[in-house]
Amino acid sequence: MIRHNLKIAFRNFKRYKSSFFINLTGLSAGLACTLLIYLWVHDELKTDRFNEKDEQLFQVMKNVPAANGVMTLENTQGRLAEALAEEIPEIEYAVSIVPSSSFSGSGIISNNDVHVRAAGQYVGRDFFNVFSVNLIQGDKKKLFSDKYYIGISESLAMKLFNSPGHVLGKEVEWDHDMLKGRYVISGIFKDPPAGSTAPFDILFNYGLYLEKNPKLENWSNSDPNTYVIVRKGTNIRQLTNKISGFIKNKIPGSGQSLFLQKFSKRYLYNHFENGVQAGGRIEYVRLFSIIAIFIMVIACINFMNLFTAQTTRRLREIGIKKAFGSGRKTLIFQFMGEAVIMTFSSAMVALLIVWLFLPQLNEITGKRLALNFDLEMIFTILTIIMFVGLVAGSYPALYLSGFKPLRVLKGRGSSSPVEMPVRKILVIFQFALSVIMIVSVSVVYKQSEFINRKNLGYNRDNIICFEYGMRSDGRGDELYFQKLNSFLQEVKELSGVVNATNFRHNLINRQGGTTDVNWSGKSPDYYIEFTDLAVGFDFIETMGIEMKEGYSFSGEFGSARSTVIFNEAAIKSMGLNNPIGEVVRIWGEDREIIGVTKDFHFQSLYENIKPLFFDLSMNPRVSNIAVKIKAGREKETIEKLHKLYGEHIPGLPLEYSFLDKDYQMLYKSENIAASLMQYFAAMAILISCLGLFGLAAFMAERRNREIGIRKILGSSEFGIVYLLSRDFTKMVSSAIIIALPVSYLLVKNWLDDFAFKIGLSWIYFAGAGLAALSIAWITVSLQTIRAARINPVHCLKEE
Repeated sequence: MIRHNLKIAFRNFKRYKSSFFINLTGLSAGLACTLLIYLWVHDELKTDRFNEKDEQLFQVMKNVPAANGVMTLENTQGRLAEALAEEIPEIEYAVSIVPSSSFSGSGIISNNDVHVRAAGQYVGRDFFNVFSVNLIQGDKKKLFSDKYYIGISESLAMKLFNSPGHVLGKEVEWDHDMLKGRYVISGIFKDPPAGSTAPFDILFNYGLYLEKNPKLENWSNSDPNTYVIVRKGTNIRQLTNKISGFIKNKIPGSGQSLFLQKFSKRYLYNHFENGVQAGGRIEYVRLFSIIAIFIMVIACINFMNLFTAQTTRRLREIGIKKAFGSGRKTLIFQFMGEAVIMTFSSAMVALLIVWLFLPQLNEITGKRLALNFDLEMIFTILTIIMFVGLVAGSYPALYLSGFKPLRVLKGRGSSSPVEMPVRKILVIFQFALSVIMIVSVSVVYKQSEFINRKNLGYNRDNIICFEYGMRSDGRGDELYFQKLNSFLQEVKELSGVVNATNFRHNLINRQGGTTDVNWSGKSPDYYIEFTDLAVGFDFIETMGIEMKEGYSFSGEFGSARSTVIFNEAAIKSMGLNNPIGEVVRIWGEDREIIGVTKDFHFQSLYENIKPLFFDLSMNPRVSNIAVKIKAGREKETIEKLHKLYGEHIPGLPLEYSFLDKDYQMLYKSENIAASLMQYFAAMAILISCLGLFGLAAFMAERRNREIGIRKILGSSEFGIVYLLSRDFTKMVSSAIIIALPVSYLLVKNWLDDFAFKIGLSWIYFAGAGLAALSIAWITVSLQTIRAARINPVHCLKEE
């Protein structure tokens, strides 16, 4: 029986080639999109889930009161990890980590003449007890017994020494440390897994970082991230409540409160509003999962519509089989089998499509996705094939097997009172999904464009950033600054350079801060977190930040180091009406306010602009260089910078990045979503059009004789086209009416996550509706015009 059904299925596929091709193309495209999205979603979901103690591993976050609500921050007090481990018995281990983004930790590590770019981070002693990083050489208890001991990755050891073996005890140089450049390798660890959001090559001693940043001993200042391992069986809600007021015990009256977030959730659940978790990258995971379902539903609807529409071609087959004793179950098994065969064939084509387009997907997403046919992947593919085959084949099988043999053989079983309404509902639903996707793509694209073109309050165009790295000769900071200032002066004299400056912190996403700011009239119980930017002279001018009042740092105005500049948000939070000339106390030192800048964005557009001050710093760590280059002269100017950098720091290559590119990386998820949605929305529309094209072709064939009679009686070609297109126009119009309010709610909910966003203009919705209607008309017209131009003699000759 199975062999017989297979023969019948393949004969029908061969006999009705056009229908088979449309179904195969639609299902293949749908399955390919679903598999591509599955690979991306699966990779997103497994990010940061490599730790053995994942269920016990949490990040300590803090909520800080602000003028416009509550800010949620990752950076915590310098001694928080140590204090939590000592004072909270439910916490087994705690560790402080200073990620590379906080101290420009990407630099050059050198072994004699071998120089390698590497990413480092400062970590506490219990790092290996908290994270599942495999130490393959060395003793984790002794790894940081000296402040200049470091651990390096296996791959970095290969690059430096051509082998990870016999390198313990060897010295290397790190170009960003001006106090002492030589470090001793005391451990080799396995490279962090691909699913880690913070890959690193070097581990430095956190104690050394505290030594360099003594202000972190003060509980008012924040910088590192804090992670904890809670003891098994701990009630996380109760523990969160317990540590909530921990900072208030250290700083009486502080409004800061702590809470715990599971480490493996920080990548996907990274957005907070007013102190409450409010989504993040998980929204894109959900969005694309829904898109995958939408596309498969559209493909299945195509299959069901075309399959049921062809009933007139197989009525006699069904009638004869029933007359000879075939039961309904037998027919259902036959038609379901055909659907599964079609789905399996489509899956084979889909895998080929995925293989062809996977490099493009990796280029867009920056991932290394691959078709690995392990048990999980095989099970997923087979599950999708069976699910789609059963779903797509269920309605046609039940519908076709339900015909009465007597009516069929008399020629009266070709229509059903249920058939057309169901088919119309399916087409309406299909196009409603397509309209929703068109609106979503338009809004996501416009928001992405808005982000990239947003006036941030500073000019990021034609600015390159790099590290002024050098190996210390042990003669201290004074010589270093002489060389740095000399380098900056020579850079400014290069033709093609507009200006140059030095700074320390991450300009596009600065996270650190302090509450140790006091001013006249401040209430003792009023605590607010200020973000600080450590900068050199000409920073404000180079970045094009506008001054609202006062002036920027300059040696012409006395001792610039005893001055400070705030942004508008800070002055508003402080309640100062005439700030210029006011004296504030920062980190125990008196500073005179000499200027106020207009607000500018130094964090994500998801966030409101926070209070900030500029700290004119002579610290050796203020070694980031920003160079503003004249438009159109980038290439020749960068070549001159390469030459000058090599003269100042022989042996270390100049590695730079454009500030606008770094800014775009901040919104990598949004840009990826915008790009992918365009591809998948186009695919959904294409699949819908294939179904509509096939249905229009069948309807024109079914009404062949009617068209011939109407033409003989005088109907024009336009009248025939209008007649055949009218029903499809009604269905697509109904889909638009249903889809527009749904799409409005969806995109509005997505935009609400942004503090700065586009307005929802009617043009997005009207444009989507018009686009869907136009696409439907064009698709249907390809068949209706052809049908309208047919010779009526050919339609009626068999009569």
